Amino acid sequence: MADSIPLNPLRKNSRRIPYYNSARLSREDKPLDSDMEMKETSRIIRYSLEDEPSNLDEMPLMMSEEGFENDESDYQTLPRARVSHRQRGLGWFLLGGWKVLCGSCCDCLARVCRRRKELKARTVWLGCPEKCEEKYPKNGIKNQKYNIFTFVPGVLYQQFKFFLNLYFLVVACSQFVPSLKIGYLYTYWAPLGFVLTVTMVREAVDEMRRYRRDKEMNSQLYSKLTVRGKIPVKSSDIQVGDMIIVEKNQRIPADMIFLRTSEKNGSCFIRTDQLDGETDWKLKVAVCCTQRLPAVGDLFSISAYVYAQKPQLDIHSFEGNFTREDAEPQIHESLSIENTLWASTVVASGTVIGVVIYTGKETRSVLNTSSAKNKVGLLDLELNRLTKALFLAQVVLSVVMVAVQGFVGPWFRNLFRFVVLFSYIIPISLRVNLDMGKSAYGWMIMKDENIPGTVVRTSTIPEELGRLVYLLTDKTGTLTQNEMVFKRLHLGTVSYGTDTMDEIQSHIAQSYAQLPSQPSQPSNGSTSGTTPARKTQSSGPKVRKSVRSRIHEAVKAIALCHNVTPVYESHAAGNGETESAEADQDFSDDNRAYQASSPDEVELVRWTQSVGLTLVNRDLASLQLRTPSGQIISFHILQIFPFTSESKRMGIIVREESTGDITFYMKGADVAMASIVQYNDWLEEECGNMAREGLRTLVVAKKSLSEEQYQDFENRYSQAKLSLHDRGLKVAAVVESLEREMELLCLTGVEDQLQADVRPTLELLRNAGIKIWMLTGDKLETATCIAKSSHLVSRTQDIHVFKPISSRGEAHLELNAFRRKHDCALVISGDSLEVCLRYYEHEFVELACQCPAVVCCRCSPTQKAQIVTLLKQHTANRTCAIGDGGNDVSMIQAADCGIGIEGKEGKQASLAADFSITQFKHIGRLLMVHGRNSYKRSAALGQFVMHRGMIISTMQAVFSSVFYFASVPLYQGFLMVGYATMYTMFPVFSLVLDQDVKPEMALLYPELYKDLTKGRSLSFKTFLIWVLISIYQGGILMYGALVLFESEFVHVVAISFTALIITELLMVALTIRTWHWLMVVAEFFSLGCYLASLAFLNEYFGIGRVSLGAFLDLSFITTWPFLWKVSAITLVSCLPLYIIKYLKRKFSPPSYSKLSS
Repeated sequence: MADSIPLNPLRKNSRRIPYYNSARLSREDKPLDSDMEMKETSRIIRYSLEDEPSNLDEMPLMMSEEGFENDESDYQTLPRARVSHRQRGLGWFLLGGWKVLCGSCCDCLARVCRRRKELKARTVWLGCPEKCEEKYPKNGIKNQKYNIFTFVPGVLYQQFKFFLNLYFLVVACSQFVPSLKIGYLYTYWAPLGFVLTVTMVREAVDEMRRYRRDKEMNSQLYSKLTVRGKIPVKSSDIQVGDMIIVEKNQRIPADMIFLRTSEKNGSCFIRTDQLDGETDWKLKVAVCCTQRLPAVGDLFSISAYVYAQKPQLDIHSFEGNFTREDAEPQIHESLSIENTLWASTVVASGTVIGVVIYTGKETRSVLNTSSAKNKVGLLDLELNRLTKALFLAQVVLSVVMVAVQGFVGPWFRNLFRFVVLFSYIIPISLRVNLDMGKSAYGWMIMKDENIPGTVVRTSTIPEELGRLVYLLTDKTGTLTQNEMVFKRLHLGTVSYGTDTMDEIQSHIAQSYAQLPSQPSQPSNGSTSGTTPARKTQSSGPKVRKSVRSRIHEAVKAIALCHNVTPVYESHAAGNGETESAEADQDFSDDNRAYQASSPDEVELVRWTQSVGLTLVNRDLASLQLRTPSGQIISFHILQIFPFTSESKRMGIIVREESTGDITFYMKGADVAMASIVQYNDWLEEECGNMAREGLRTLVVAKKSLSEEQYQDFENRYSQAKLSLHDRGLKVAAVVESLEREMELLCLTGVEDQLQADVRPTLELLRNAGIKIWMLTGDKLETATCIAKSSHLVSRTQDIHVFKPISSRGEAHLELNAFRRKHDCALVISGDSLEVCLRYYEHEFVELACQCPAVVCCRCSPTQKAQIVTLLKQHTANRTCAIGDGGNDVSMIQAADCGIGIEGKEGKQASLAADFSITQFKHIGRLLMVHGRNSYKRSAALGQFVMHRGMIISTMQAVFSSVFYFASVPLYQGFLMVGYATMYTMFPVFSLVLDQDVKPEMALLYPELYKDLTKGRSLSFKTFLIWVLISIYQGGILMYGALVLFESEFVHVVAISFTALIITELLMVALTIRTWHWLMVVAEFFSLGCYLASLAFLNEYFGIGRVSLGAFLDLSFITTWPFLWKVSAITLVSCLPLYIIKYLKRKFSPPSYSKLSS
């Protein structure tokens, strides 16, 4: 992988090696007494690394960690990224430095004008916006690029920052000076005016759409709590300190602290799909102090405030405090992420009341959204460079003309007249044709029946779809449907799949059916009957359990060990308030929905329901299960240990109400659980088998605790949670004391269903030379599993999981370990990525770009956009981002080409994208067929239009040289306008219908796409070929006219112009690869228009002005000599090119012609 990176031999440095050896020796020589001491030592080593950055600067990134111990010179280093300081002289200024300087001056002025306010922490009093110490931003949403004053200047700036348009503006303005005037004003101003009008109308329509969308969002009404009661308030009028009521299924208008809810348990669910892209509901908890108040109105009877940290990008963390002043003693409550309600999320259960802490630009969702920018295609930039080359040629030609004259008279004025005279070298019709072509490509994409529902929202960059090298994709909702299906339950000796689930159901039904016969109380029968069985098992662990009891224990563990909450619609609130009535109402299966932060957990609980053990109720302290016979078993939740990306497991300690038995259940990833469970010989092998099938595996285990064991644990756990230093380490150590010799119950396999045809689509893109990176906010294990099941990472490839790092030294070591791997996919978390980019940006990107696939998990929306920007800066290749949620908007806008999918997560990504599709599989046809055709057609169209301008400028140069270098135009105004429009426009524009291979062939051989990324269809080489063709044809046409028509010299305009038009029509026919009936119509229509105009525009076909008396002689142009001589000139100008094309296709055919033959 690293072979292509330039490497230098490592110089021996005696200071480096002892530095690392001392750390290693200290670990080896001193025997450590405990795990805690080991952690402390590693922490000290880490700090020593961080404390001496100078040493790290000198250290190279080596091939292996052993290099730090061995004094060897054959290790190789990766050169550090250093900024090269180039000398900035006149050449730099002329070649683009002026633009850099102007840009920096504009940026500096903009910064001075804006004077961005520093974000600060704040104290917010409940319901008292007037007490705020500072003025905070308005809560309005504004996505518009311009306002009523900046629209015209803004659009004009966007147009004239391109050299092409600025050039036309200067030339058109020069025609107002009488001494520089050549021809009529309309020949210069009409095309320029047309281009500007079309652009302004298009921008105005887009701006109006954005304005209406913003107005709709800002006008949404909410209820605001005041001393006088509820009053309606617009979303844009909400202020910091307001207390807002948000109903179920309503969008949260600003960042708030959760004060109260209508739900009895003091918590609610919110949907965060537009913020972090995950469709799972998140549980939020109300502030205890305000939730306990008897009535909503009491919020105004207390004196309380919230202290909130300054606004930040991180959507997964928050630190603050809630203080009630009027209580004795004062009540202080710490606030965390679970007490927040971020803007753009949606309330999923109950009605909530919150106090606003951040508004408008300071909300998390806006901070994580980058402002939309105007995207410019690579083809447009390449054409812009070519026009600069043509302008240089034009100036040189004009100087030569004046120099041959001998710089006599007002030579400077003559020079400018020649520049204007040769201005057709750079035709303004280039912009008109390309813009119309882009619109045609957009129309073709939207009309393609094979990709229904596709919408082109940015019509200026369809060619970008044909130049992509990197595709950055979201996971949830883009590659996957986010719908889990339970596939496998493995008990060690027996495995159950989807077709044998009925056996599990019968085992569960039988195990609970036998039990009620033993006790007298039916309510406790289901639980007390399990006790003897459990006691015999625990007293004699060597006794082999029956399959039924093992299934029963496994299903029960899965039904208890989770964070799932059953949610019921509250349509029966008017019923009696007795417990039994409420229970009967709530526990109806049709009315129940499960919610959790992980779809895996929801599917596991749904599966236990399908086999007979149903979760019917849960709050913060207890949960209830219903058996197949209808009995309710209650459990008290004593402790919950939530899932973290570090621990890779979650646990729960429950006490069964009927028996008093305490059980510790745990489930997690196999890597974390393998060392926790008792010895077994099947877990590792079965986990590997399931992973190869693309299943997400969870290992489930349990441990029975006595009352004494639990009390001892609880005391130690409480002490650890109260400690001020190293709280996390101490809490983890206490929990780990329980996680020993746990009884392995089962292994589960759940499949996250992929979108239709994801695997073949990814394979198609890979074969086309596109590198695919997956950026997701999901967990590392989940992301890795989907990467395998979608074949983003092939089965033969290794996966390098980047270890969690937090310091420069750790990043250094881990990058060295990564460098040794060859041809392996990289999986890295957002936190580790941030550390790498902070210290080793260049090295990391260089290594990551060598990987066949990269998976970044736990990425925030801002990080996704940063990764896109990094790739653009470091590789200079074109990037495409595809996603379906609000969290993907920044990434989509940062990429050269953004594609949004209309999915379950709403239309936010689709609306912000340049192209909108309905399914991921459509991207294959969008790139391979439409992207490829758009680029090749635009390249051909652009070069042909430039050829059309260069050929007429060559004829003008020959004409002027014959007439003693006079700056007199060869063709008058209307002929020039007609030449660029009526006479040749339709055949030239018909090139947008051309195609080299059929769509089916382009999809069958995606390797054809790979050639496009090299940019060979439009390069300086192809451009030079067209320049030579233009000079040859222009010279032949003009000299041929002069040589063959010496006696009829007054008719030279009619002769040369007729030959020119026929030559152009023949050249279009030569360029076309696949004929379309509209092309044939265009050719004959243009020829007909020209012949018709000969009769009406005869005064234009003389030399110079009409006053010279040179009119078109109809009797002359109908003679045979005229016809054969024009035919001869045309034949000489075109026939050699046809011969060359035939020979080239025969002896060196392009790849597409091999396939089509």
